[in-house]
Amino acid sequence: MAEVTVLYFAGASTATGRHEETVTLPTAPFPLSSLASHLNSLHPGTGLDEVLATSRWSVDAVMVDEPTTCHLKGGEEVAVIPPVSGG
Repeated sequence: MAEVTVLYFAGASTATGRHEETVTLPTAPFPLSSLASHLNSLHPGTGLDEVLATSRWSVDAVMVDEPTTCHLKGGEEVAVIPPVSGG
C-alpha cells in the first residue's frame, strides 16, 4: 500500500492533535481532491472537516492550485495549510 506523510498546521493540528502522520492511501494513484474525505474518515468528530473545507494543499513543498489534477503515488509529503489571518 502507498503511504504519504501529512503535515498539519494551525487548526488542522489542533483538530487532529498531531503535527504530522503517515497515512495509507486507499489506492494509488490517489486524487488529492479525495484526501480531505479520507482524512476526515480517520479523524471523525474532531472538526477537521471544517478546517479542510477552507484549507489549501501543498505536495512536496509546492502549492497545489487545482487538487483535482494532482494524484498521489505514495512517498509524498502533503501539507494541510489552513487560511491565515492576522494584521
